[in-house]
Amino acid sequence: MYLLPVNPEYVESIIESERPDGIMLAYGGQTALNCGVKLDETDVLKKYGINVLGTQVPGIKKAEDRQFFKDSMNECNVPVLKSKTVTSFEEAKKVPEELRYPVIIRVAYTLGGKGGGIAHNEIELHEIVERGINASLVGQVLIEEYVGSWKQIEYEVMLDYAGNNIIVCNMENVLSMKVHTGDNIVVAPSQTLDNHEYHMLRSASLQATKHVGIVGECNIQFALEPNSQQYVAIEINPRLSRSSALASKATGYPLAYMSAKIGLGYSLPELVNHITKSTTACFEPSLDYIVCKHPRWDFAKFELVNRKLGPTMKSVGEVMAVGRTFEESLQKSIRMLDIGNDGLVLNRFNGKTYDEEEIEEHLSHPDDLILYYVAAALKKGISVEKIYDLSAIDPWFIEKIKNIVETEAKLKEKSLEKSLLKDAKRFGFSDKQIARATDKEPLEIRKIRKDFGIVPVVKQIDTLAAEWPAKTNYLYLTYGGDKNDLEVSSNETGIIILGAGPYRIGSSVEFDWGTVNMVWGLQENGEINIVVINCNP
Repeated sequence: MYLLPVNPEYVESIIESERPDGIMLAYGGQTALNCGVKLDETDVLKKYGINVLGTQVPGIKKAEDRQFFKDSMNECNVPVLKSKTVTSFEEAKKVPEELRYPVIIRVAYTLGGKGGGIAHNEIELHEIVERGINASLVGQVLIEEYVGSWKQIEYEVMLDYAGNNIIVCNMENVLSMKVHTGDNIVVAPSQTLDNHEYHMLRSASLQATKHVGIVGECNIQFALEPNSQQYVAIEINPRLSRSSALASKATGYPLAYMSAKIGLGYSLPELVNHITKSTTACFEPSLDYIVCKHPRWDFAKFELVNRKLGPTMKSVGEVMAVGRTFEESLQKSIRMLDIGNDGLVLNRFNGKTYDEEEIEEHLSHPDDLILYYVAAALKKGISVEKIYDLSAIDPWFIEKIKNIVETEAKLKEKSLEKSLLKDAKRFGFSDKQIARATDKEPLEIRKIRKDFGIVPVVKQIDTLAAEWPAKTNYLYLTYGGDKNDLEVSSNETGIIILGAGPYRIGSSVEFDWGTVNMVWGLQENGEINIVVINCNP
């Protein structure tokens, strides 16, 4: 291992010294991808006879270069938004004459929407275009019509050299196209698509990624008009990404491992699913639970920061919660953020009131507190339809948040009967939240709950929703079940290792490294029963 900058100069010197046969570009994020493209363009790879393993450089360019991507989608009949690539402001200022304001600016070869933004006039356009051109590896930005109210849907696709391809996971962003997927609350699988929409986008995913020439794993993003089934492809990420990590953890399908094997020449039918032991990697995962990814922002550390969310990512970490209902996984994810909140309601904001004008402003221009404002709007009696019109959050999600708000009201108004307590736990309420609503202590609620026989059960993430037998040590707790998927033994002893939770400023991958190394160290010392508890995907 070399601890050196990942840039063409240093990498070439290592290539000259080590003389490798192949190079993988999809595992080091945007930095590695950009470096690999530069090495190819300067003929370094050709000079040393190095094969690119996985997606070839022309395929990477078709995904990363905005004009190449647009042309590729047109060639395979996958629709895209009206747009134009530019390399200067002089070119850029002519584009809105055709597209009309507002427009969105996307930057080629960047990560997290860096340098991009939404322009409502020429002054904003000038600022964003200049910033984006400077941020781009190739000095190029795409100016595109803005569809902020459309749904944002993602598919994780796996392809091999033989042309086999599968969908590993599809995901839906709660906050629509207004907000970058890295700053979005994301659920897997998608919850508001009908069967036709799901398969329409699934077919487009397979068609587009195969045409581009992806080999291994990639992520493709779509915008879907909520009322007409009109859709467009937004981008393809030809590498492992945050979405890949989420999809892998959400399904139990080892994307990085399988993608690496495919890069080495294996086909999907040749690779065995290590969880089921009886199916191949060519089987598409099936989920009987709901995963919720929630971003972690650290705005409190920056006094003058703009908390508004948009096409440029601002979060520094994220958590992943698993449950049998959206309400459960959402409230669990909020607790996991480690920001002092116990859930969507009955937390530190409890009792704080907002006027209707303030609520509507925050619904129209989302920030990190958007879901709390949805809950506040429902408490004010604002209709689901009006909240949808202001926020572009699908009514299905608003109705689920309404379930949480109504359960809070019932807990405050009614006696704590078994059915109500069971519903509250099924909707993700913690004992602390219920105690706050009923003027009791959390330990009192715990005793009442256990006396009623309301306890969580252990469920497996087995990739195939129990369609095939599976032996997996990948587990979650839920109140949405009646029995454990595994027998719990009180005779065995073991060791629990607590993970660090979401990344934040001052705490990052070094603690995950420590967690994993502790597991390896215990195994080397003969410890068999090791339990890791963490929520960072």
